[in-house]
Amino acid sequence: MCWAGRMMLGTLSILLVLVQAAAACEFGPFPYRGTGIVCRMTKPAALLLNQETAQVIQAAFRNAKFPNITGERSMRLLGRVAYGLSNIQVNDLSIERSEVELKEDDAIHISIKNVTALFKGSLTYGYAGAWFLQLFHSVDFEIESSIDLQLNINLMCQKDQVAPDASDCYLTFHKLTLHLQGDKQPGWLKQLFTDFISFTLKLVLKREVCKEINTVAQTLTNFITDFAASFVRDKNIIVDISLASDPVIKARYIESHHKGLVVYKNNSSMLSDSVFSPSLLTESRMLYLWLSEHSISSLAAAAFLDGQLMLNLRGEKLQELFEREDTEVQRKAVQRIFQGTSYNDSVAKVWSLTQPQISLQPEGTVVRSLVAVEVSILLAGEEPLVTLYMEKEIRVTIQATYAEKKLILQPVDSSVVIKVFKCTADPSGEDPSIQTFLQNMVLVAGIPEATSGIGSALTSLMNSRGLDLFDIINPEIITRKGYVIVQLDFGFPSHLLLNFLEKSL
Repeated sequence: MCWAGRMMLGTLSILLVLVQAAAACEFGPFPYRGTGIVCRMTKPAALLLNQETAQVIQAAFRNAKFPNITGERSMRLLGRVAYGLSNIQVNDLSIERSEVELKEDDAIHISIKNVTALFKGSLTYGYAGAWFLQLFHSVDFEIESSIDLQLNINLMCQKDQVAPDASDCYLTFHKLTLHLQGDKQPGWLKQLFTDFISFTLKLVLKREVCKEINTVAQTLTNFITDFAASFVRDKNIIVDISLASDPVIKARYIESHHKGLVVYKNNSSMLSDSVFSPSLLTESRMLYLWLSEHSISSLAAAAFLDGQLMLNLRGEKLQELFEREDTEVQRKAVQRIFQGTSYNDSVAKVWSLTQPQISLQPEGTVVRSLVAVEVSILLAGEEPLVTLYMEKEIRVTIQATYAEKKLILQPVDSSVVIKVFKCTADPSGEDPSIQTFLQNMVLVAGIPEATSGIGSALTSLMNSRGLDLFDIINPEIITRKGYVIVQLDFGFPSHLLLNFLEKSL
């Protein structure tokens, strides 16, 4: 969910995959109270994202709407001279380098060095001489410029979210040279207009470029906020990622603390205290996501209430489950349970009877639940014939990994206790061979099949939100008592930014 969850103007924006604020943006005296999710982006990530700054600056220059510039000045002998610059456009823009610095408890400082740009347009001028002779001329012009930009991005609270404020923007001009009609040699006309147009032009460039940079940053933030909201939403299940406390800017990382409450059909879980401490996260990886046991457990509870913890198996999947071991005991048990019916004419239904109990431990995620299994034979024109029903208490420890853009859930320790057993092949329940076979089948094949199915479903859900578009490098999922940490490095897919800028601006 974090993400993974852009560029350095997007450094803030990508952080906002999880940065959304409470409507009032007012927090209590306890900085981590009520924190269920924490996102930390370190300096290496900021440096990587800063490489994309050029794309944003170029978009800002391209999309800046430069107004017509008009002015008037009295000149000796010539009288009153009026001028106007119109149809101003930017060409041949390049950036030498960009630097980023995280100022502790302050802001994100970005220095963009030597932005060279060629402005083109039309210059119209006219003057009235001492003898009231009026002349009007129009020529094409080019303006060569070399500019440094300094951006100080602050976190602002706007309504129900934190947004970047990039209005603290400075332009330093190292070069601003006017050429008329392509003539690069100085002349009286060029000298005349360069002297008193330059100052006005600098003010207009600063105002329009800085305004557009702030607009691009806000647009990216809105996009990321909408993306974050959709990423943590699945039909009736929503994760509240509004802020639990103010975002933190340190010299080595940016960190945001979120409520992480799960909302299901307008009913929300409650979390008053948190076990989070900044010392739980390091600074060696680019991105960290800290999730509390409460948030994970609440998600499982919501999935249970929504009827999502259910699995139907038939055909090859059903055959694979019941014929994992080719033994005499297995063949006899299958024959008695399915009564010689084809797997294609049978269905096994597995569902959770009680809300799963989740416990995060160093060895993995421990899940406890009462699970029902029902095997039915499908009869043409008749109600399905239930040949097996059992309820079993399951305890399983699961370790999670993420590789090749897939979430893999691996059970490492499992136990099964059958609580209810009804089978037409053994109505008295006195034949231990069938129960023993089923118990072994659940341990060896059933639990791995269920966890694999959940992993595949979660992978599909995350990829449908675009997670597979990102280059996630060496991700680690580490469970500890009461929380889980996801830590990773990443590569930024520049084409996503380019596509977004082309469609949105």
